[in-house]
Amino acid sequence: MRLNKILVLLACAATMSFAQAQAGVQTAGTLVVVPAEGEVTQVNDEARATFMLEEQDKDKTVAASRVNLKMRQGTDILRSADPQARLKTHGYYTYPIYSDEPVQPRTGNAGKLRQPVGWRVGQYLEVRTINLAALPKTVAAAQKLLALNGLQFGLSDAATAKLDQQRIEASYKNLNERIAAIARAMGRRPSDAVLEMIDFEASGAYAPQADMARAKTIGLASASARESAPVEEPNFEPGETTLQMRVVGKVKFK
Repeated sequence: MRLNKILVLLACAATMSFAQAQAGVQTAGTLVVVPAEGEVTQVNDEARATFMLEEQDKDKTVAASRVNLKMRQGTDILRSADPQARLKTHGYYTYPIYSDEPVQPRTGNAGKLRQPVGWRVGQYLEVRTINLAALPKTVAAAQKLLALNGLQFGLSDAATAKLDQQRIEASYKNLNERIAAIARAMGRRPSDAVLEMIDFEASGAYAPQADMARAKTIGLASASARESAPVEEPNFEPGETTLQMRVVGKVKFK
């Protein structure tokens, strides 16, 4: 029993010494760098679909003419199905097609150059729309002539601007919460902290990375449509996008 009492007294003495040491730490004028972050999530409200068309023929001009005609018709279909969509054509290409016969090695001028047996001509069309409710119907209508090469969901410009304001507010709120927690850990009141600098870009060496965005993406590929038969409407899930912002503040205690 006597030994237990001695151990209890030693423990109490050690605790008092630690408390006195903590009380003796001076925090006035301390400069603290405080990292924080904010995160907001919103359902995607915009789709970017990429359609493609490719034709093959022995005559390059014939293949090009078919591509030009069908792409114009496909563009008209998309504009009719979704008048508010923004369209952009790109990636027009023309490639020769060679036979499967092996190329004979040339000796001097006796060899013959490989001659193409046909031509591949194609073009891409990008569609950007916020009319997600009509997207399956729009895609199905276009697939009568064009092939769906890829699909990506994201946020429109208006939604991005709105979400950007929300993530700034969220990151600033988190910064204030962390400053208050640090002040209490130092035995100070949150009102003793003076925010001297705040970096919403987190561009200093103390920031491991800048703000970033994560988006769920769907990529699809299909063969070129050759028939005019009706196409069943596909099913799409737009998912959501999460935007993050890192912020760093410099706080000085009075």
